[in-house]
Amino acid sequence: MPAAAPADRKPRSGPQRAMQKLGLVRDIDLALHLPLRYEDETRLVAIADTRDGDVAQIEGRVTDSRVEQRARRQLLVRVDDGSDVLLLRFLHFYPSHQKTLAPGARVRVRGEVRGGFAGREMVHPAFRAVREDTPLATALTPVYPASAQLPQAYLRKAIGAALVRAPLDEVLPAGTLPPGLPSLREALDHLHHPRPQTRLATLEDRSHPAWQRLAFDELLAQQLSQLQAQRARAALHAPALAARAGGRHEALLGALPFALTRAQRHACGEIAADLARAQPMHRLLQGDVGSGKTVVAALAALIAIDAGWQCALMAPTEILAEQHFGKLVGWLEPLGVQVAWLTGSHKGKARKAMLASLADGSAQLVVGTHAVIQEGVAFHRLGLAIVDEQHRFGVEQRLALRRKLARQGDAALEPHLLMMSATPIPRTLAMTYYADLDVSTIDELPPGRTPVATRLFAETRRAAVIERIRDEVARGRQAYWVCPLIEASEALDLQNATEAHAELQAALPDAEVGLLHGRMAAAEKAAVMARFAAGQTALLVATTVIEVGVDVPNASLMVIEHAERFGLSQLHQLRGRVGRGAVASTCVLLYTAPLGAAAKSRLKAMLETQDGFEIARRDLEIRGPGEFMGARQSGDALLRFADLAQDNALLLQARSAAPTLLERHPDAAARHIERWLASRAEFMKA
Repeated sequence: MPAAAPADRKPRSGPQRAMQKLGLVRDIDLALHLPLRYEDETRLVAIADTRDGDVAQIEGRVTDSRVEQRARRQLLVRVDDGSDVLLLRFLHFYPSHQKTLAPGARVRVRGEVRGGFAGREMVHPAFRAVREDTPLATALTPVYPASAQLPQAYLRKAIGAALVRAPLDEVLPAGTLPPGLPSLREALDHLHHPRPQTRLATLEDRSHPAWQRLAFDELLAQQLSQLQAQRARAALHAPALAARAGGRHEALLGALPFALTRAQRHACGEIAADLARAQPMHRLLQGDVGSGKTVVAALAALIAIDAGWQCALMAPTEILAEQHFGKLVGWLEPLGVQVAWLTGSHKGKARKAMLASLADGSAQLVVGTHAVIQEGVAFHRLGLAIVDEQHRFGVEQRLALRRKLARQGDAALEPHLLMMSATPIPRTLAMTYYADLDVSTIDELPPGRTPVATRLFAETRRAAVIERIRDEVARGRQAYWVCPLIEASEALDLQNATEAHAELQAALPDAEVGLLHGRMAAAEKAAVMARFAAGQTALLVATTVIEVGVDVPNASLMVIEHAERFGLSQLHQLRGRVGRGAVASTCVLLYTAPLGAAAKSRLKAMLETQDGFEIARRDLEIRGPGEFMGARQSGDALLRFADLAQDNALLLQARSAAPTLLERHPDAAARHIERWLASRAEFMKA
């Protein structure tokens, strides 16, 4: 059959168009399109030997075929193989079915055997006409991911042809592969056409050496790509921003009403050392909720500003950006630093004035949302960019930031980049997707932070939860009530924030109950938050816009409605909004039964630990790396064949092999990256 249509040629047939939609354009794409499962068509089973629930292939002669009108019209076919009779039942059928399954025809049938009133039967089995000498398959039959427009038979034929044509020659030099792994061509041949003696379990759990070869190759390509990015960045030039004695960073340390923790001081030292070098810093500052990352970022900003350069801090939401802005203005303006504020809601003259202050350098620090990287924003001398909650930006946004930074400031110099995250990165992710990053970790909380008690309540105990809020408010405390949606959804049947606000206002007539959600105007959101921060609002009903950045020490109770609908890291972030003062605090997870397995795992983790690193590890297990990193926004799967949960040994071997391959065999490394990552290489570095 013809090869898959090239990307620049319009496919002629429906199946070809369907293949192009699945990304099956090149022969190598088809070769790497692996089966979902396999069917064993290599042997026949006597009808008399089948048991209820078996998936079996039988062969016999049709003794009876008729259409009967029962509860619904059905085609009933009886097949005799000499050992017993099997009933085939079709609720949906065509004249071609009746023609192939006519009395006297010899047929081969495959399906699940069930016990019925009329004896053994199969419902909607696969079948085909055969002769007595029709040979059996010699390999397990693959079943591929496909679509309605792409029949399995067409796809099997296309993949078979592509396997012959695809460039599957070995590009890796001898000694690169872990011992016991087959060649790439052998691995793919086996995965597409496994021998009958192959244990299906080893294919399904991906422990077979053929699967291991693909996983290793993919991990090696990723490690090579990250190493290339790291070395390319090391060849770039950045302004050397050395901290000077008596600088404003020391003045800020003296003015703060608290002392830095050991972990904060260590992180500050690592960042200062990076800034002093004439190559771009590319560092992640990670720490649990409330560990004090913002003050570390402020100290880094002051080092850059004292050296005569500008700094930009970007956050994913206006509320978080505004929280940063408020803190930084309070800390830095007394030291003579002009802090600008830029979000998408800024319009007109105010926006023009803000942009002008960035362009002429009078604004030394700008805080904002993704508006900071939009067209029309130009810096005078940008020396340091800080991105908070970087995983909440999509891959496309992170790439846009890099391109933006490359075009700003001195054409010969690239700004330093500091990323921050309150979602700690599990070790396996740090070794793969973040392998080109230097990581600083704040692994202790400031003194005075109280542990948050976590309680699980069924929706049926809603009234008791509201009573607990009433008690907290009566003691002068404040509380949050978080809802997952802004508007009602018939599909999910979730209580929306507006309804919850009305309900809680009625239940607490003597308290001020505020409402906050993402569709409110920026000024309206700011006013609501200001009243809550000032203690005027006792209860804040909100969507997840308050997930990060909100810091109200008097808030002692967090209620998360429909907690089963939230991700684990999201639940942990929300819990971090309370317990920020000295008062004992509680997080109530209000759930609606029944709970699925993933929801049970998330809620169990919340009850068992408050350690953000353990939360992150479990979140990775539940969600996988794509969602964990915000990669879904890119539309690209990050790892197709390797599994970080079970391929740790292969990952370590790939990390060990990558530097040698890049140094001694750069051409082989380039060919390997092109084969496995192609257009995804840039996304892997984002």
